[in-house]
Amino acid sequence: MLELIDVTAGYGKIEVLLHVSLSVADGEIVGLLGANGAGKTTLARTISGLTTVRSGDIRFEGRSIRSLPPERIVELGITQVPQGRMLFPELTVEENLEMGAYSKRARADEKRTKKQVEELFPVLRERCKQYAGLLSGGEQQMLALGRALMGRPRFLILDEPSLGLAPRSVAEMFRIIRNINSEGIAVLVAEQAARHVLKTAGTVHVIENGRITVQGPSAELARNEDIRRAYLGVG
Repeated sequence: MLELIDVTAGYGKIEVLLHVSLSVADGEIVGLLGANGAGKTTLARTISGLTTVRSGDIRFEGRSIRSLPPERIVELGITQVPQGRMLFPELTVEENLEMGAYSKRARADEKRTKKQVEELFPVLRERCKQYAGLLSGGEQQMLALGRALMGRPRFLILDEPSLGLAPRSVAEMFRIIRNINSEGIAVLVAEQAARHVLKTAGTVHVIENGRITVQGPSAELARNEDIRRAYLGVG
């Protein structure tokens, strides 16, 4: 469905991603595991058209998207939940959700999609008139996910969805990710929460200093001693 082929990308003269290759199949959850500064956010932004690709290619359903502007990439069905959520704190929950349905493909089904989002996140219906900035961290992350789903994505990029959440909320967030995936939406989740990524994703890539250093089935990586020492604190 999505394929990065030997991608190098960065900001200005600085190259952050170096010859990165990975793929996400239709309906798959793929994990991207790495420490702060490893390149996870840059990779997410590069797929979304927010960072310049220096070399290599990004293909979505067989079509190159490396030169497309972000709005065209969204129209194709790729949506990102950015690190830090990037909500509009002075807008209500309802208004934030409406902002997610700005693309043509999303506006056609906005009412139906909103109902589906509220069924997935009942708290958003309860808080619909509340300002987003007054929500708890867990509620804000649900709103960020809900806003992304309002765009009716076929491919969802999640950048650090567990950031700032309590352990119980992190477990709930990954349960929700599995539910979203069960509806046929492919997911790329970039995270430091290794235990949850390894339990949720079918395939996991480890990124270090802008390069993919290890990749494979999550069950296999969960037994890798280097991964266990670096990310799970055991071994």
